[in-house]
Amino acid sequence: MNTLKHEEISGWLAGRLPTDWFEGQPTITIDREEIQVIGRIAGPEHAEDASDAARAAAVAGRIKQFREDTRQRRIEIARELEHSSRRKVAWGVECEDTKSVFSNLSVPVMTRLRQPQRLILDTLVDAGVARSRSHALAWCVRLVGEHSAEWLTELRSALEEVERVRDTGPTGSSDSQATPAQEG
Repeated sequence: MNTLKHEEISGWLAGRLPTDWFEGQPTITIDREEIQVIGRIAGPEHAEDASDAARAAAVAGRIKQFREDTRQRRIEIARELEHSSRRKVAWGVECEDTKSVFSNLSVPVMTRLRQPQRLILDTLVDAGVARSRSHALAWCVRLVGEHSAEWLTELRSALEEVERVRDTGPTGSSDSQATPAQEG
């Protein structure tokens, strides 16, 4: 049952995550199937004259070290959360300018497309932009996400407000609320 709300999951994680794992609070993204926890970790120290390749290798090493050092604890926390939320938990980190998600779901999504939309996907496949219609559709969704991020953020905020209002339900003082039988 996916009844746990974002704030409940975020609060639970705030209480369960070791305080020395991340710099600040992690970013928690939730959909119907998955909870993704992405935290910022401290970057490695670099020599001032270190090349870009050396810096990238140091960051990759820091991410790998975090992943290995926290594996058992992350598994324990994920199992508990997966049991209560009925969603899988994915972990990742941000280190300097690099974001790495360790494991996450790739969920098939069924859709019905008319011929004009299928032709778009087929064009992307025929041109070598995508390997398959499925890959082409994922590419399109990723592109929309990148170019419509501000609009999607605004839309998500509006949906959160709708959920908040829905959760509060109709309210009023008991004096002003009469049942239909009392009014008649």
